[in-house]
Amino acid sequence: MIEFRNVSKSFWTGKQRKVILDRASFRVTPGNSLGILARNGTGKSTVINMMAGLEKPDEGEVYRSSRVSFPLGFMGGVVNRLTGKENARFIAELYGIDPDYVEAYARWICSLDEYFDMPVGTYSTGMRARLSFALLLALDFDFYLIDEGMPASTDVEFNRKAGAILRERLDRATIVIVSHQPETLEKFCRSAAVLQNGRLIMFDSLEDAKELYDYETQS
Repeated sequence: MIEFRNVSKSFWTGKQRKVILDRASFRVTPGNSLGILARNGTGKSTVINMMAGLEKPDEGEVYRSSRVSFPLGFMGGVVNRLTGKENARFIAELYGIDPDYVEAYARWICSLDEYFDMPVGTYSTGMRARLSFALLLALDFDFYLIDEGMPASTDVEFNRKAGAILRERLDRATIVIVSHQPETLEKFCRSAAVLQNGRLIMFDSLEDAKELYDYETQS
């Protein structure tokens, strides 16, 4: 389970304070995948990063009682000065998994050839995205977090191989996805929420959430 208890989060933009969440309380339970609708610039990535533990709230608590992934496509955990191999082994040790397994798994999915043994700082954006995606797939989570702003790989073979594995994982895991497009959520979720003025308003159905979201977007 992922639970937010009276969580507040804001940023100073240089001109004003931007409120992301204001004493928000909600929970995501296993088996009930959740889509979060929010306009661009309202803090979608911040909310998903707090779920993953990558960002801390200003006030309140975020509880995780299950294995929660880092956001799909997140590249902040990859260290530029380390090779792909070294990054894979570092992540494995971080999560208490056999480093040999994670290294072999990531090497197979990435298909980076000799670049896997070179510093990540020498990678192109697409190669770096492939490594990050592979490291996520090498681990097994109860909750998978998806941010629509994630970088994409242009490698067709990688997308085919990694996509098949991800679909199998998502069939038995709980998903939390943030997007500004309702159509994106339809592929993954039945229940949804709308992030609006520092509140996360929960709905039993995506249709109900979409009705409020469309009204606010058009007004």
